[in-house]
Amino acid sequence: MSRLVITGATGGSPNRLEINDFVKNDKFFSLYVQALQIMATGSPQSDFQSFFQVAGIHGLPNTAWDGAVGSKPFDPNSQWGGYCTHGSVLFPTWHRPYVMLYEQIMQKHAAEVAAKYTVDKASWVEAAANIRQPYWDWAVNAVPPVEVIALKQVQITGPNGSKITVDNPLYHYKFNPIDRSFPSPYSGWPTTLRQPTSSRPNATDNVTRLKNVLRAAQSDITTSTYSMLTRVHTWTAFSNHTVGDGGSTSNSLEAIHDGIHVDVGGSGQMADPAVAAFDPIFFLHHCNVDRLLSLWAALNPGVWISKGDSEDGSFTLPPEIPVDQTTALTPFWNSQTTFWASTATQDTTQLGYTYPEFNGLDLGNASAVKTAIGNIVNRLYGTSVFGSFAAAAPSALGATAAFAIPASIPAPEQPPAAAEKATEQHALSAPTISRNVGEAVTHGPSAHTHHYVPPNHGLYDWTARIECKKYELGTSFSILVFLGTVPEDPEQWLVDPHFVGAHHAFVNSKAGECANCRNQSDIVIEGFVHLNRAIVKHSGLNSLHPDVVVPYLTKELHYRVDGEVAELQSLEVFVVGTPLSYPPGAMFPVPGTPHRYGGITYGRPGGSRRA
Repeated sequence: MSRLVITGATGGSPNRLEINDFVKNDKFFSLYVQALQIMATGSPQSDFQSFFQVAGIHGLPNTAWDGAVGSKPFDPNSQWGGYCTHGSVLFPTWHRPYVMLYEQIMQKHAAEVAAKYTVDKASWVEAAANIRQPYWDWAVNAVPPVEVIALKQVQITGPNGSKITVDNPLYHYKFNPIDRSFPSPYSGWPTTLRQPTSSRPNATDNVTRLKNVLRAAQSDITTSTYSMLTRVHTWTAFSNHTVGDGGSTSNSLEAIHDGIHVDVGGSGQMADPAVAAFDPIFFLHHCNVDRLLSLWAALNPGVWISKGDSEDGSFTLPPEIPVDQTTALTPFWNSQTTFWASTATQDTTQLGYTYPEFNGLDLGNASAVKTAIGNIVNRLYGTSVFGSFAAAAPSALGATAAFAIPASIPAPEQPPAAAEKATEQHALSAPTISRNVGEAVTHGPSAHTHHYVPPNHGLYDWTARIECKKYELGTSFSILVFLGTVPEDPEQWLVDPHFVGAHHAFVNSKAGECANCRNQSDIVIEGFVHLNRAIVKHSGLNSLHPDVVVPYLTKELHYRVDGEVAELQSLEVFVVGTPLSYPPGAMFPVPGTPHRYGGITYGRPGGSRRA
């Protein structure tokens, strides 16, 4: 039997574009919409290259994809469903060939569509050769464009050059039929839903709530992303949500990813690993997860996948067996007889794509790449942390005590043309960065020529650390953190002004039916909610020093479990304060030794187990 060898898209390594920019490119967007329509409806769900089958790799319907099976026959009553490696050091690299597969099939259909154009055909064929899967940078814009979340139909340019209105394949996936393996409520929903209005068969999307939830989460998402990129330096701490932050008090890539799933889904498919990939937004989300992997790797040259275990296990991996960079990333074939491994996934230019942040860089000069990417990370996401220091600094330390992050960090020597391009792309003072040659970003943050922060004295990072057992409630759930009054109505928690952020457990809805999940019931996950911006916003304090912050948090910090069960026996929430410094020439704030302030939550249900 011939296997589908996953090569990714063909034709060099063009940029994957951010979705806000992508939808403005008429040729890309028109081809993309039509290609996704073919994936979704052009063949039956049984076709292994259909959208349904590719999405089903992640979880349900628990069937082998393209003949990829483990060493033992699959027992649906005892083994974890889906191939995805959640909670494992393989989490970031497993998703890389997954998005490549989706991109490969999408580009194939885009080329088929382009061949049918009768007006300006050559340019459409060229666009199909350059099209890549777009990403959604939720750390800059947590609310996707209307073309993704609000429009049931979109306008595109058709093969005869005229504008046509077509059904939007990014809005929903329509099941035909609903698979028998789906549990309730998904068994009653003919389409995917986001933040659904109920669990009944007649439920609909609640787009307004979706936008409000994502807007409320923006600060937490951005701060978590910045902290992960700048303070996490080991693969174990970066890659997955199991306990072990490396002393950074920062979320892992997987933990941040989990939160996006739960915030988008609510009680809909995106919040459940078993069915999440059926929502078309899944691949926009995971393309950004892949991009953050590239950014983090550039900031930590030489650091790649470390040894670990399979944690929850997967369709082909038993739980808690050793895994490393040579472990097969099933079901992604790289030949007729072998699978991709993490060792082969580092260089995206060899995988058929790159990201705009790397345009014009000498990828052979790791130091230069690190500097350039560091500047971009500061400008894209740095205001999330520096803005809180700026607000606290003037009254606490005097206006003259503030200083600006250096607008220029020594860059490598480059030819004049390359230097001009790099300056345009990477300078901190630029109002936008180039996401694609000749195209400027409009979705990014407004221009900030300087990010003001106080000097080393009084610079602190405050976080709430959250730990719990992943499978204790048997479904996805969230631990929400507040500063100030908590509304009585749980429906208001995620959108209340006093909501700070959350740690989300992304849990398979069929965990109770899965022996692996029951056997792994003691798996513990951790997450962090960054508190600085909320302290500045709500407290009225003019300092972030422990002398004033600890009494404030002791009185005003609250947390709630948002799920079907209001009790989480394994929960432990405590506060960590980390002194930060900003030495001359440093690219990012330098953390000191974190200190546990257990007394803030000690004695409360789910609070610190020691003062």
